[in-house]
Amino acid sequence: TGEAMYVDDIPAPKDCLYGAFMYSTHPHAHVKSVNFRSSLASEKVITVISAKDIPVGGKNVGSGFRMLGEEALFGDPVSEFAGQNIGIVIAETQKYAYMAAKQAVIDYSTENLEPPILTIEDAIQHNSYFQTPPFLAPRPVGDIDQGMSQADHKILSGEVKLESQYYFYMETQTALAIPDEDNCITIYSSTQLPEITQNVVADCLGIPYHNVRIITRRVGGGFGGKGLKGTHVACACAVAAFKLQRPVRMYLDRKTDMIMAGGRHPMKVKYSVGFKSDGTLTALLVDLGINAGISPDLSPLMPGHTISSLKKYNWGALAFDIKLCKTNVSSKSAVRAPGDVQGSFIAEAIIEHVASALGADTNAVRRKNLHSVESLRTFYGDAAGDAPTYSLIDIFDKLASSPEYRSRAEAVERFNGGSRWKKRGISCVPITYEVTLRPTPGKVSILNDGSIAVEVGGVELGQGLYTKVKQMTAFGLRELCPDADGLLDKVRVIQADTLSLIQGSFTGGSTTSESSCEAVRQSCAVLVERLKPIKEGLEAKSGAAAPWSALIAQAKMASVNLSAHAYWKPDPAFVKYINYGAAVSEVEIDVLTGATTILRSDLVYDCGQSLNPAVDLGQVSSPPIGTSTCYC
Repeated sequence: TGEAMYVDDIPAPKDCLYGAFMYSTHPHAHVKSVNFRSSLASEKVITVISAKDIPVGGKNVGSGFRMLGEEALFGDPVSEFAGQNIGIVIAETQKYAYMAAKQAVIDYSTENLEPPILTIEDAIQHNSYFQTPPFLAPRPVGDIDQGMSQADHKILSGEVKLESQYYFYMETQTALAIPDEDNCITIYSSTQLPEITQNVVADCLGIPYHNVRIITRRVGGGFGGKGLKGTHVACACAVAAFKLQRPVRMYLDRKTDMIMAGGRHPMKVKYSVGFKSDGTLTALLVDLGINAGISPDLSPLMPGHTISSLKKYNWGALAFDIKLCKTNVSSKSAVRAPGDVQGSFIAEAIIEHVASALGADTNAVRRKNLHSVESLRTFYGDAAGDAPTYSLIDIFDKLASSPEYRSRAEAVERFNGGSRWKKRGISCVPITYEVTLRPTPGKVSILNDGSIAVEVGGVELGQGLYTKVKQMTAFGLRELCPDADGLLDKVRVIQADTLSLIQGSFTGGSTTSESSCEAVRQSCAVLVERLKPIKEGLEAKSGAAAPWSALIAQAKMASVNLSAHAYWKPDPAFVKYINYGAAVSEVEIDVLTGATTILRSDLVYDCGQSLNPAVDLGQVSSPPIGTSTCYC
């Protein structure tokens, strides 16, 4: 039909209630009381759910990731940051819940509390840090002192500051919790992490994991924001539904979502860089401060991701001091290429600084310091792969050395010479993205009528995952069916369900499609092995290709197991690899208002052997403004 149903589109169950967060407006304060201004909305309040409503045996937890740490669901008795959940207003409609939450009057006290730590500078002054586990910590490269001694020139006081960024998914955080028999609960959640959501909700309620069922059909935009941040809404609905024994759903309004979401990590960077007169880099020393917010969330992953992206250039030697700062602001989390975006920006700022100091062409400095195969292995280790897979130099040259790029750069210069209030710029930026593969489950089941149900650990976020999985299923079973195109129409990928397919892990890191498809391919291979002898027997008797329906009917009669499950694990020798790309963007800025317009972007991306070129091209080439050209 072309219609896609999201969590908030699910019809409300009978007696369903609605919730809205009341959040703190103080960064570090005791919560003394909560009252409501007299209004129609406040009269519609059924109850307020708070930390005291967490069941006996449960705990005040709203999110958490194994080995990294947890964040509280409720700020109780102290609100630790502005935007922290204080309580959940429950009403008979979402509108009344929103309105009543806005009528809440929260009384605070800062007595006997230290002033809040709000910035990276504050955190460094107070030694307020989170620790990065050793297995996640990046490693330096080479001898920094020797590299600096080899330099003809040095920049010793460079600085880069990066602020936060909101997700702007179309669908805000949402969940629907329905209490079930035997102390169980089912939650429809818009999440990238169904398995982790199941675990956190169970810990919050104090019940076994098998009592919690998380169902996710699709997510209306994630970008990392439907990861750990989404578990807070699921837990809030779960506590309320458990307490009231009625269905409870929440759909955050945009303002509340923006205040509570956290977003991308702000960073402050100080660097010293050494380089030769011809632009060759010899050493880079980086002092990196990362504002993680109040809880670890996924912040311990940021140092490794940031440095990995920074290593796209051969710095000669690379050393760093990274501080993961704990502050009284909302926890920062994964946002679209977390850490990699910041690392790439930092690298480009340094390259621009070096080129400016030398009076050299920036692209010439970039090109001179792209890795050789040998230096790539020095900086990235096993992730560098074999020499033929290193395509970044060819990609960069395709864009930066093209006659079209040079003519466009000249046109930009002419425009700027004749325009006072609008200026244009053009830049060519290379990119490396280090991918880490992870185990992923898949299950393929053939029903009596020959239709096929497929389950994978990944969640459809709009990236075309289910399309690729369907195609891989038809591809994997093609030996059994003479009409491969007809087989595709028989495949249905069903929603993620934590009690149906376990160990689903998470959807993110640009690896879910390939790992899910490989798990499905392995499942199909098992089915082919079981069914091929029956197919050959039928064809020997009839002298013609066995129809799919006849094959499945015969297999059913022979009591063949028509369901296969695989848990794909990456080869220990090939857990990581690197993606390469580059882009030329032409941008115009109004110097009076700061308004920025992307006039054109040309992208080149080495996607290897694409699972679905049409889907992948659509993912790469969706510009917000202007025009775009893609080469994959």
